[in-house]
Amino acid sequence: MATKKSVLSTSNGAPLPNHGLTASQTAGPHGPIVLQDFALLDHLAHFDRERIPERVVHAKGAGAFGYFETTHDISSVTSAALFSAVGKRTPIAVRFSTVGGEQGSADTVRDPRGFAIKFYTEEGNWDLVGNNTPIFFIRDPILFPSFIHTQKRHPSTHLKDANMMWDFISLRPETTHQVSFLFSDRGIPDGHRHMNGYGSHTFENVNKDGVVSYVKYHFKTDQGIRNLPVDVADKLAGTNPDYAIQDLYEAIGRKEYPTWTLYVQVLTVAQATAHLEAGFNPFDVTKVWPHDASPLREVGKLVLNRNPPNYFSDVEQLAFSPAHFVPGIQASPDKMLQGRLFSYSDTHRHRLGPNYQQIPVNQSVQRPPRNYQRDGFMTVNGNQGSAPNYFPNSDPTSPQYLDTRDPVPQSGAALLAAVARYSTKDDDNFSQAGQFYRQVLNDDERARLVDNIAGSLVHASDAVQARTVRGRSSIGWDVDVSLGGEFHGRGQPVWTACGSKSGRVACEGPTRRSQACRSQVEPPAGCRIQTCRPHRGCVATLVNSGSSAYHVSRA
Repeated sequence: MATKKSVLSTSNGAPLPNHGLTASQTAGPHGPIVLQDFALLDHLAHFDRERIPERVVHAKGAGAFGYFETTHDISSVTSAALFSAVGKRTPIAVRFSTVGGEQGSADTVRDPRGFAIKFYTEEGNWDLVGNNTPIFFIRDPILFPSFIHTQKRHPSTHLKDANMMWDFISLRPETTHQVSFLFSDRGIPDGHRHMNGYGSHTFENVNKDGVVSYVKYHFKTDQGIRNLPVDVADKLAGTNPDYAIQDLYEAIGRKEYPTWTLYVQVLTVAQATAHLEAGFNPFDVTKVWPHDASPLREVGKLVLNRNPPNYFSDVEQLAFSPAHFVPGIQASPDKMLQGRLFSYSDTHRHRLGPNYQQIPVNQSVQRPPRNYQRDGFMTVNGNQGSAPNYFPNSDPTSPQYLDTRDPVPQSGAALLAAVARYSTKDDDNFSQAGQFYRQVLNDDERARLVDNIAGSLVHASDAVQARTVRGRSSIGWDVDVSLGGEFHGRGQPVWTACGSKSGRVACEGPTRRSQACRSQVEPPAGCRIQTCRPHRGCVATLVNSGSSAYHVSRA
């Protein structure tokens, strides 16, 4: 049977004549264009409206489709249908992203990575909207707009501004843990396939008997953790700013399907209460749960095996919200989670319209919604036909409650308390950051962490540098970094570094060659240059030549 010919047409389906998209209608061969040329006007008018608002955060991203398979029984923890049976598969969509960059920015920069998953379950869509870090910078959503502003552009210069970022970070000590993670090697993952994903927040799960547990979700990459060295990442940012998007797309195209193993950490209500009474808040997203107190339990496998047929349709319009829960999974008292429950859906309504969940990639395909929401821009699903648009009603065919019994308690924690603005700025902001630095990182990783911070902090003001250094000392580092923001004479540092084991100095730059960079550094007595490399200027690593500590003060 012959293949039906595809006919070129206008947006209303009418066939275009010959030259319909290569020559405009004019009054004579040299005359002006006529207003009746609908093909031209239709083409230009649609082109003028191709761009939609980009995401206010997580604008640069990649996406793929696949499935999640449950491999271990966790019915004692949650009644969610996607976890109801070993071997059960649920379709998924995943979007990876950077946080601060615009759509055209490089995806090899030092930045947290978004790791968002949409599970198309028979109970509706569940969105787990996380990152590649188990923690976050802040614990109160009222700080989120200000924090994101520091990751964007200066309102006057329209340039990225390290002083804004470090000013905020040095004034909010709860950022210390995430900043330590971000400036470690894991701050620049080698594409999206070689990083972990985390739900980050604490979630409340309920089993079929109504028993509440608190859960953290961890997706461990089966490809192994792999990160980019700073110089490689910087080069890729200039030569292939879409490196991570390309890597994911081409790997799936080669049928090298990336996979992640899902683990959960679980606390009972009694355990969570005991932690709170002992001074540890299990709902604080700036902290992790120690694995010895709450070990990882394996749950299942996430597999990505299909590329998006169309990027705009399937990735740019893909919309996640932490408020999209299914029975058995619900919100905890985590303050940042509570703020995100509103903000994500709100920004989608701005960016994609009030009916964004009618867009095919966002539809609940296994359980189409039946409700009393009607009309609005871009209603494309039939508007639920002639069904009543009010509730309650007497129509026996209209949607009713699934379960008419008294609802399961929505929280395992007592919510009756005095309403006030409770500041958490003076909570324990440093102990876990110190553990990460001393116990998780090895000597080389610690040196690179300090070097990475130095390379960024050198662009901040003297006052911000000094305040940041004082904050680093609070976590028990054996290195205090004090990079001089001022330069004296021909670019020599006004002040350099101090510490018991190693330090950093800023020197005359920018330069392109490490040797040229090295020639500008004169190490203090008792010290030798370990490394010296260009980094938006020139940064050197100094270490002790002997056993005694050294101290370098202002020149």
